[in-house]
Amino acid sequence: MQCLSVFYNDRMRIAKTVSITLPPDLHVKAQEVAEREHRTLSELFREALRRYMATDPEWDALLRRTRATGKALGIDSEADVERLSDEFRQERRRSMAR
Repeated sequence: MQCLSVFYNDRMRIAKTVSITLPPDLHVKAQEVAEREHRTLSELFREALRRYMATDPEWDALLRRTRATGKALGIDSEADVERLSDEFRQERRRSMAR
C-alpha cells in the first residue's frame, strides 16, 4: 500500500488536506493517467470525485456554496487554488525554518 497526501491551503479554509491509501498498482495507474493528461495527482483525484459526485444534490449544494466563497475571496480558477497552496507551503517552510 502507498499513502498519497494531498495538501491545500487550510489557513484560508478554501480546501482541506486529505490522505488516501492506494494499492501500489492503482497508484501506478493513477500516476500514468495524470502524466498522460498533464495533471497532478491532486487534479486527477479532484476531477474523479467531481464526476463521481455529479449526480448527488447535496454535493451540488456544497459545490455552489464553496464556489461562492471562493469567488468572494477572489479565487476564480483551479490555478488560483494551486498558486495559493504553493504560497502557503512556502510560508509554512519559512516559518518552520525560523
